Amino acid sequence: MNKPFKAADLDYDEDGPLYAARKKVYPQSVSGTFRRIKWGLMAFCLGVYYFLPFVRWNRGLGAPSQAVLIDFPNRRFYFFFIELWPQEVYYFTGLLIIAAVALFLMNAIGGRIWCGYLCPQTVWTDLFYAVERLVEGDRRERMKKDAAAAKWTARRFGEIVLKHTLWLMIAWWTGGAWVLYFDDAPTLVKQLATFQAPFAAYLWIGILTASTYLLAGHMREQVCTYMCPWPRIQAALTDEWALNVTYRYDRGEKRTSVKKAAELRAKGEAVGDCVDCYQCVAVCPTGIDIRNGPQLECIQCGLCIDACDAVMTRIGRPKRLIGYDNDINIHRREAGKPPIYRIIRPRTVIYAAVIAAVGAIMLYALLTRSLLDVNVLHDRNPVAVKLSDGAIRNAYTVRLLNKRGFDRVIAIDVEGPAGGTIHIVGVDSVTPDRPMIVIPRDQTAELRVLVTAPAESNPEKSIPVKFHVTDIGLGEAASTTDNFVSP
Repeated sequence: MNKPFKAADLDYDEDGPLYAARKKVYPQSVSGTFRRIKWGLMAFCLGVYYFLPFVRWNRGLGAPSQAVLIDFPNRRFYFFFIELWPQEVYYFTGLLIIAAVALFLMNAIGGRIWCGYLCPQTVWTDLFYAVERLVEGDRRERMKKDAAAAKWTARRFGEIVLKHTLWLMIAWWTGGAWVLYFDDAPTLVKQLATFQAPFAAYLWIGILTASTYLLAGHMREQVCTYMCPWPRIQAALTDEWALNVTYRYDRGEKRTSVKKAAELRAKGEAVGDCVDCYQCVAVCPTGIDIRNGPQLECIQCGLCIDACDAVMTRIGRPKRLIGYDNDINIHRREAGKPPIYRIIRPRTVIYAAVIAAVGAIMLYALLTRSLLDVNVLHDRNPVAVKLSDGAIRNAYTVRLLNKRGFDRVIAIDVEGPAGGTIHIVGVDSVTPDRPMIVIPRDQTAELRVLVTAPAESNPEKSIPVKFHVTDIGLGEAASTTDNFVSP
């Protein structure tokens, strides 16, 4: 008979930790190609984020003059010359599809390019690291100061206060810039400064200030390692041809010091180019050793490439001991074959084609979209009424949308029951058989419309009825179809 399982039967150390404690990472500053790329992209991304709300765009009298604006009260999204209404949410769906497939394409070409160069967590963490180095010094200085934490001095206290003050200022500016996308930026800045802004603005500034300060200032690489789902997802989407930051062990092994390597080469013995200097580890923002192969924590920012290139230059060895590569080329070089790179392959072609197709569809829809629209909703109770003279009347709620920046005179026609007439409740038109109304600029008008079929031409069953609306001045038209119901 099997003995019942008891937790006490397990052999484990009750005093042992349940998880590994975090080891603080002290990335060292580095210069080189990839570091310059990161600086440039960081400056561009932060510049767009912080200053775009202040860019003006003239849309005419009475229209918002902010180039990019999410106008919740009026339910509009403005992006330079583009104005989107809630009914056009499919444009945002297209943008999400393009963004997702672009992420897949970047992964298929160069691994976690997004993580290393464009991810907000990477960009803001880079900025916070730059502030930390400016105030406290580079890697060795920071490590010494943290090791001597018990020896507090006025200078050390001042450095810590200054660092966190600058971090909080950046975080506050980040939260403040975010809310500027939802209201006129100069006006909201004045309201914030005079404490007259809506409570929601202060609330979201506080939330984003706290999240930026915690994520970029304190959690840092922990976000990439434990919180972000993309490292797990991209591992399932990659293939053997994707270029990742790779230690070329075919050239680097076996490792030894510079002096020892020179002695071994003088004796004609094989020795690798890696001199075990650990510079690739020192500059890594997640603190890993790239020489241990692919790792979940690696964001593939390329800083280890710059650090290794600098060492190779100093010792007179070829650069790119670490570089964007894959295992296929490593094995080819071991076999004496030249490396090959397949950027264009079925996977990348399909991704690029999907991006191009969705982009083309969105562009076509944007260029050909009507700035006059009509929607119709049939009354449900009652669906039809028979009048005393035998005529049949159906009632509809008609919503007209004027997406232009000026008032428009709109004529409404109905095509359906023979001899049918149309009447708009509460509107007296000079042409009763073809009612005309004025729709203010950039607004909607909701009308109650009655369609009546005379007794001599009553339909015996439900028939389609088409509503036509026409701009008298421009000739622009739109239409929609519903049903005319018999009792």
